[in-house]
Amino acid sequence: MQSGFVLHSRAYRESSLLLDVFTLNFGRLRLLAKGARKSKKGLHALLQPFVGLRLSWTGKGDLPILTDAEAAGTGVELSGSKLFCGFYINELLLHFLPSRDPHPEVFHLYRSTLDQLATDDGVERILRLFEVSLLGEMGYGLSLDRDAISGQPIDATKRYVYRIEHGPVENDEGIAESVGGATLLALEQKTLNAPDELQEAKRLMRQVINYHLNGKRLKSRDFFKQVTKDRPS
Repeated sequence: MQSGFVLHSRAYRESSLLLDVFTLNFGRLRLLAKGARKSKKGLHALLQPFVGLRLSWTGKGDLPILTDAEAAGTGVELSGSKLFCGFYINELLLHFLPSRDPHPEVFHLYRSTLDQLATDDGVERILRLFEVSLLGEMGYGLSLDRDAISGQPIDATKRYVYRIEHGPVENDEGIAESVGGATLLALEQKTLNAPDELQEAKRLMRQVINYHLNGKRLKSRDFFKQVTKDRPS
């Protein structure tokens, strides 16, 4: 059996589920869980996001069939805003991971990030570091420590414009959408903590991720915005 997580599931026909799973040795793939919604073994309740699983399946076509699933230890319990954070990182994996291409480093990163979300209140820092690491593993690594034009080390006291295809360039022209050198270095060194750095890093990473999504929208972002908009003040 293979270690894995359910990233997303949806109903299929009368009693089955279509599962997008992320596995240690086979990467991201889609499985058909026949009869899972009416299973007397509690399979539907087991096949949920953020639960470490052991999975087996059969078939080599486009839609292999799940043959067995069991819990691998205790699941991660996320609630409130942390639950939306979990859905967000799942959606990033669905967009960025190529199908059936193993990425064990990303698998371990994902599992570690879930553990951090469950136990650490610094969710903005956790998300930014996950985003930077994921993009790096996918071949979209950010240049954060040197000016893309001069080649000089980033100066924590200066401000930069981040050109996604090249990297940071000193903001000599006073462009409003700039990022502090201290923020770039904190991202590079994984030491984000200061509120202003977290805010700038969030804006920068959204810009970079949107660029690589090529116009695709993240449903988790939209859903979170709607929920917080409708929440009573």
